[in-house]
Order: sequence, then structure tokens, then C-alpha cells
Amino acid sequence: MGIDLVAGGKSKKTKRTAPKSNDIYLKLLVKLYRFLVRRTDSRFNAVVLKRLFMSRVNRPPLSLGRLILHMKNKEDKIAVLVGTITDDVRVHEVPPLKVAALRFTETARARIENAGGECLTFDQLALRAPLGQNTVLLRGSRAAREAVRHFGPAPGVPHSHTKPFVRSKGRKFERARGRRNSRGFRV
Repeated sequence: MGIDLVAGGKSKKTKRTAPKSNDIYLKLLVKLYRFLVRRTDSRFNAVVLKRLFMSRVNRPPLSLGRLILHMKNKEDKIAVLVGTITDDVRVHEVPPLKVAALRFTETARARIENAGGECLTFDQLALRAPLGQNTVLLRGSRAAREAVRHFGPAPGVPHSHTKPFVRSKGRKFERARGRRNSRGFRV
């Protein structure tokens, strides 16, 4: 006998419909944004809700330097990031920014507030911009993780720039045949 399918066939939907985390504060934010998605027609709220469900790998952090870069000439708007804002020691001057994020590192929060800016939570953002008016939705770079460097064609294949898993980057580690012309060949 076959499997008994409810009318409509197999469910092929694999996207998350709730966060995996048991963080009660995240669950409250999800509750709030579910309400906003249902009661408003705002695409912004739908995107924020979807990102609240995401895993940590898919919510990469954004540095203060990159945040300042993205917010140039948009000082009156609120920057929104579903993730963490981290400090950037390479930045010396921080303009006054309004930023809404899930988390801020201690130093990033201090620097934004000392510059006359504001660090908002998502419930404060929902009160200020229930439809996402005057906001700039940002994302960190997903490919910035060190693990991503090891993805791709094998690290011995011609024209591959994939980083090998090597214990150390010294003279005697994966530097012989296939790595230099004097030892057979070089890819």
C-alpha cells in the first residue's frame, strides 16, 4: 500500500515557519512581526519576519565600518539589521546613526551612543516604523565566514582557489609534488 496523503499531496515546503531557537525574547519578536505581517501589507515586515527565523549562519554580523558606509547620505533614516552589529577598530569617527538590530557588541553600542546615535530594539522599531518607513534594511556578508574559503573545487584541481585544510602553512606542509614546478608539476 502507498502512503496516505492528505488532499494536496506531499508537503514540499522546506522553509522555516518558526525559529529553531528557544529564546523567549526572539519568540516575542516573532509574535509581534507575525501580527504586523498579517495586519499590514508591508513587504518590509515580511522580510524581517523571515530573517528572524533564520539560522545564525544566515544572520551574519555587520561591522560598524560597513554600517557607516551603507548609511552615507542617509543619516535621517534608520538602519535595520536582523543580526549583530560589531565594533570596527579601523573606524575613528562615528556619525550619529539610528540603528535597529537584534544585538550590539558592548563597544559598538557604546560608540554609536557616544556619537549621539541610537541603538533600537525591534519592538521599538515596530512602534516607530510599523511599515518600515524611512528605514534601510541591511545584511552582513554571508561569504565572510572562514569556512566558506574551503568550499569549491578540490584544492589540487587546476584553477582552484579553494583553501586546503592544512595543519600549518609552512615549508613542509603540502608544498611538494603538484605545488611547485621543481617537484613534478604545479597546478
